[in-house]
Amino acid sequence: MTRSLKKNPFVANHLLRKIDKLNTKGEKEIIRTWSRASTIIPTMRGYMYEIDIWDGWANDGN
Repeated sequence: MTRSLKKNPFVANHLLRKIDKLNTKGEKEIIRTWSRASTIIPTMRGYMYEIDIWDGWANDGN
């Protein structure tokens, strides 16, 4: 089931803090996350993500 349009997209706080820190530094690096429920929002574009799939890491295909 999809998320209601009345709600804002879910993004984990630790992920937002990490993206903000990288944006201020101007660095690009691979971001590993265990937060599979997070939505990629426009400020998070331009980075490569690796998502935990219990038996390893899957990248986002960038």
